[in-house]
Amino acid sequence: MYVSHLSLHDFRSYATAEVPLEAGVTAFVGRNGQGKTNLVEAIDYLSRLQSHRVASDAPLVRAGAEHAVVRASVVRDGRTAVLEIELNPGRANRARINRAALPRTRELIGLVRTVVFSPEDLALVKGDPSERRRFLDDLLVLRTPRLAGVRADYDRVLRQRNSLLKTAGLARGSSREAALATLSVWDDHLARTGAEILAERLALVDALRPYVGAAYETVARGATREDARIAYRPSFELLDETGLRPSSREGLEKAILGEVARRQKDELDRGVTLVGPHRDDLLLTLGHSGAEPLPVKGYASHGESWSFALALRLASYDLLRADGDDPILILDDVFAELDAERREQLAELVSGAEQVLVTAAVAGDVPAALQGTRYQVAGGEVTRER
Repeated sequence: MYVSHLSLHDFRSYATAEVPLEAGVTAFVGRNGQGKTNLVEAIDYLSRLQSHRVASDAPLVRAGAEHAVVRASVVRDGRTAVLEIELNPGRANRARINRAALPRTRELIGLVRTVVFSPEDLALVKGDPSERRRFLDDLLVLRTPRLAGVRADYDRVLRQRNSLLKTAGLARGSSREAALATLSVWDDHLARTGAEILAERLALVDALRPYVGAAYETVARGATREDARIAYRPSFELLDETGLRPSSREGLEKAILGEVARRQKDELDRGVTLVGPHRDDLLLTLGHSGAEPLPVKGYASHGESWSFALALRLASYDLLRADGDDPILILDDVFAELDAERREQLAELVSGAEQVLVTAAVAGDVPAALQGTRYQVAGGEVTRER
């Protein structure tokens, strides 16, 4: 899978841009602020309908424009499809395939797969649990696009339930009883959608675990695949009556409902949902030479933290590749953040991917293993080097 052509209209800093691409390595080189990251961000947006840089769509539309369009020709198994997304801040976005409109924009998700390495990846290790939850959910949706709808349903349930908790917490008498009766219905919705997300995340972590260990062994000097470990940490002790973690979705749903009932008073007092996958975390630990594993956050050195972050991205790539597709690898200004050894190691690991897109402020930051097509980006112009 690779992108053979990228077209932009009023996206970020570009009024228009037409960029021919090909399989293999393409590097976009230019000083900071010239728009090189905007190019790869557009391709990544088509993959996930989210930016890896900002939380909303508004900053993606060029100042003064009403909407933006990202269009890409994607080659897969010798066939080409044209994917398009029209960004309309404050209104519904529109998606098209080969110029035909899609009923829902999320039907575009997963038709092109990307894995992005960027300086922000350090937040996967050092940041809040929300960063790691987003990492898991983005990977889930790329592997199983229908889960985008499940995640949207869960977010809607969460908003409604939080609003109702605030209302019920302040109500008295019959009004409180009515609010609690309605809350019970939303408890069921929360448990059902939450159990589906939880089951998928647990399975994903199990699938990802060996890839993380192998990737860390590759990028960290002197490490073994047993050093880096990941584990799913739910928001409550996830055990059934036998003392074991529920193995079925129904069992997980029952466990969530039981914990919701137990925490009802706390939730009413605080006016917020305290139980569910929105409060879970991905536990990252390091243990050298058989030593007791310690959390990466707070204990790992800067170099170890970077190696773990790289291992998570490489593991994502390897897992997606094992599903049968080579994802497009995007290395967004990441080499400037790495020492020479990690720079060369990463370049050698990804050089065999079907398509690699690199951004760099100076040409010298691009390792020799990633020499290929090169574009200069300056003043809103994207010029191919001859």
